Amino acid sequence: MSGNRLNVDGVMLFEQPFARVPYENYRKVFRTSQKYIEKELGAVQTSCGDLSKRASLGKLNSEDANKGIDGMIARVEALKRKLSELQSSAGAPTLSVMKGRLEHLSQVENLQSASEPDFARWADVRLDRWLVDWALRNGKEETAKVLAQEKGIERLVDIDLFSDIRRIEEALRRQSCTEALAWCSENKNALRKIKNTLEFDLRLQEYIELARAGKRLEAIAYSKKHLISWHSTHQQQIRQAAGLLCFPSTTTCGPYKRLYDPVRWKTLVESFRQAVYSLSTLPTEPLLHLAMYAGLASLKLPGCYDPDTKNVDCPVCDPALGRLAEEVPLSHHVNSTIVCRLNGRIMDEDNMPLAFPVSGQVYSKEALEEMAMKNDGIVTCPRTGEKCNFSALRKVFIS
Repeated sequence: MSGNRLNVDGVMLFEQPFARVPYENYRKVFRTSQKYIEKELGAVQTSCGDLSKRASLGKLNSEDANKGIDGMIARVEALKRKLSELQSSAGAPTLSVMKGRLEHLSQVENLQSASEPDFARWADVRLDRWLVDWALRNGKEETAKVLAQEKGIERLVDIDLFSDIRRIEEALRRQSCTEALAWCSENKNALRKIKNTLEFDLRLQEYIELARAGKRLEAIAYSKKHLISWHSTHQQQIRQAAGLLCFPSTTTCGPYKRLYDPVRWKTLVESFRQAVYSLSTLPTEPLLHLAMYAGLASLKLPGCYDPDTKNVDCPVCDPALGRLAEEVPLSHHVNSTIVCRLNGRIMDEDNMPLAFPVSGQVYSKEALEEMAMKNDGIVTCPRTGEKCNFSALRKVFIS
């Protein structure tokens, strides 16, 4: 922000995932439509070519021609029906969400100043979105739904996406890979582009469970069907998995004990969520936290973590927010701001700093005046216990 002018580029830094999620959803709709078209029209072209070939050889009678044409018409009509159903069930709703989000973002581009009432209203909606995002990431789905409905921002939040994430993660916690593998199949090309190996990890885990259950023949067949295709990139892991069949689940041999370790299911849950976030360009942390990091970084000072110098009005000094601030760098101020440790107010020419004559401890004039009024003109340093008359305090000039 320069002056009071709105920095639109800065505002938009947080909004890439906001616009990207419905875009990715519509890409899935497009790819599904493409598969339907390629399959059905490919069959129609094959039938048409066959009829043409038979007709050119004089081996096609009118009855067979009519039957072939009717079959092609039926396929095209079925294709039209499939595409129509896909558009009404997934395409149109996704486009509506995309339109709503772009309209929401376009409001900022028309604003000139951060002090405009319209920006305050837009920022309130953004905060509501971030609160819903935080609730969804922390398993509070019902809270997120209620907040979204009350604020009328259902199209601006990703409840459906996180609902799917929760459903698949719960299946993984029940030690079932079926739902996660179905998701991998739907996003196979995208996962391949980012070189994500979640599908292999899931297949390996299913193989491990067969070995744990003592189903060696089923495990060998499973490996041939699902693991060998990964041989070029996961040769060492596949070899180690083959050796797993020689060891029971109670083995103490390090490499195989780790493969049998149930903690692998927890790792799969984390890997799945990371894959979803990568495909949707979602940050791994709640957007609310990222926004707070920016604010905390501008306030964080070394004194914030010193019990003797904490400021009651400083967010970084707050125990809860302070944990978030631990990950951000210290702020850099060209001109320092001095804050009183007694009342948390800024010390300046109107509230000048005063020092105790012996210890040199400095506090604000307002805080010391208030203390002197309650103690017959006597002030006491809370850190050193030094006492003196208010008139004995020395003025401090900062250069």
